[in-house]
Amino acid sequence: MGIPFNADEVFEMAEEIERNGSKFYRKAAGKFPTLRKLLLDLAVMEDEHLKIFAAMRASLSGEETEAPVFDPDGEAQMYLRVMADGNVFNMKADPSEKLADVGTAQDLLKTAMGVERDSITFYVGLRESVSPQAGRDKVDGIIREEMKHIAVLNERLESLEQAR
Repeated sequence: MGIPFNADEVFEMAEEIERNGSKFYRKAAGKFPTLRKLLLDLAVMEDEHLKIFAAMRASLSGEETEAPVFDPDGEAQMYLRVMADGNVFNMKADPSEKLADVGTAQDLLKTAMGVERDSITFYVGLRESVSPQAGRDKVDGIIREEMKHIAVLNERLESLEQAR
């Protein structure tokens, strides 16, 4: 079994994902002026998610920053370890590096949807490690918002493809 995370470490990973998302959207906005407003709006939303996770992390008790998150079967811990080790996606990598291979607005939107799906995947695992008292409903809210991001990106992609 992997090394268990404490709640502080889990929220730290979530904060990193949000920082990366914000950075990705801001750099993409500079590269794709036709999508600038949409991308900057998404960056601001990621900034808000970062604030929520930071507040959740700051509200942890001393015990929660030391003890592993409650996971009697170790499943959520194993999942989060796989995520953190970069076997699903690398949270430490600069997501804007993905922009080097993006040539069209459609490619960018598809890449952005992939980034959002990766975030949702992590947050679903995170959700299982967060107790209702520690803010599971906030994690659920962020998952719903990330899903809305995919819908907005897909809608824009469809409109660009129809304009062809």
